[in-house]
Amino acid sequence: MDYYKTLGIDRNATSEQIKKAYRKLARKHHPDLNPNDTAANKRFQEINEANEVLSDPESRKKYDKYGDHWKHADQIEAAQRERSTAGGGGFGRGGSFGGGGQEQDFNDIFGSMFGGARGQARFRGHDLQAELQMSLRDAAKTEKRTLTVNGKQIRLTIPAGVENGQTIRIKGHGGPGMNNGPAGDLLITFSIADDPVFKRMGKDLYVDFDLDLYTAVLGGEVTVNTLDGKVKVPVKAETQSGTVVRLKGKGFPAYKKDGVFGDLFVTYAVKVPVNLTEKQKELFKQLANS
Repeated sequence: MDYYKTLGIDRNATSEQIKKAYRKLARKHHPDLNPNDTAANKRFQEINEANEVLSDPESRKKYDKYGDHWKHADQIEAAQRERSTAGGGGFGRGGSFGGGGQEQDFNDIFGSMFGGARGQARFRGHDLQAELQMSLRDAAKTEKRTLTVNGKQIRLTIPAGVENGQTIRIKGHGGPGMNNGPAGDLLITFSIADDPVFKRMGKDLYVDFDLDLYTAVLGGEVTVNTLDGKVKVPVKAETQSGTVVRLKGKGFPAYKKDGVFGDLFVTYAVKVPVNLTEKQKELFKQLANS
C-alpha cells in the first residue's frame, strides 16, 4: 500500500496537508456513516494506517527510505552497521545490502538478522488512529460507546472530563502482528464540539446570563442552568452589567478524579427593557430628574 496515494497527497505534502487529507477521508469512510459497508471499513483502516505513519516525522522518514519495510528500519540499519564493521558492504537504495558484487533481498537480510528464515521473526502490529466526536455534555459524564475496528466491536468506557484533542490508547486493538507477534494499539483522539451555551476552559465553564434591569437594580434571585440542572442564585442590588459570579463546583468534572469539579462562572448582561408604557417612561423620567 502506498500511503501517499491512500491519502491522495504528494510525497512532498506538509504535515498540515496530511492532517487535512486524513480528516476529510476519515469522515467520508467512517464506519458510523457507512454501517455494514465492508469496503468502507477497509478503506477507513487503510486511511488510519497511512495517517499514523505519515503524520509522525520519524516514521515518515523511515517509510520514505525503506518503503514497506519501514517498520524494520532499526534492525536493517543495525545490520548495516554490523556488516560495514565486518567489511561486508552497506545498504543500497534499491532495498538490499550490497557486498562483494552480490546483493541480498530483504528475505535474506531478515534471515541473517534473526538467525533464520524471515518467517521466524515476530513483529508487533502497527497502531491504528481514530477520531471520536462527542458533545460537551456527553464528555461531562462517563460514556459507554461501541466502536467497530477491523471488523470487531470494541466496548469502550470513556471517563467523564475528557479534553478536546486528548488521545487515549487501547492496548491490543490495533493492526495484527506479524508471525504471531503482538497486535498494535488503538489510539483514539477526542473531538469535543463547541456547546451553544457553555464555554469550557479546562475544568471551568463560562456562561452568559441576561439579567433584567429591575433585578439588577433592586436585587433578587435568578435561576441559572448548569450541566447538572438548574440552581437559584441570589443577585445583589445595583448589580452592574459584566459582573461575574462564581458557582463553585458547578463546572466540568476533572478527568479520572471522582468528585472533583471545576467552577461555573456566570457573567451578567443587564438588559434594558423595551416597549415601555407611557407610565413606565414617566417613572424613568422621574428617576432621571431626582
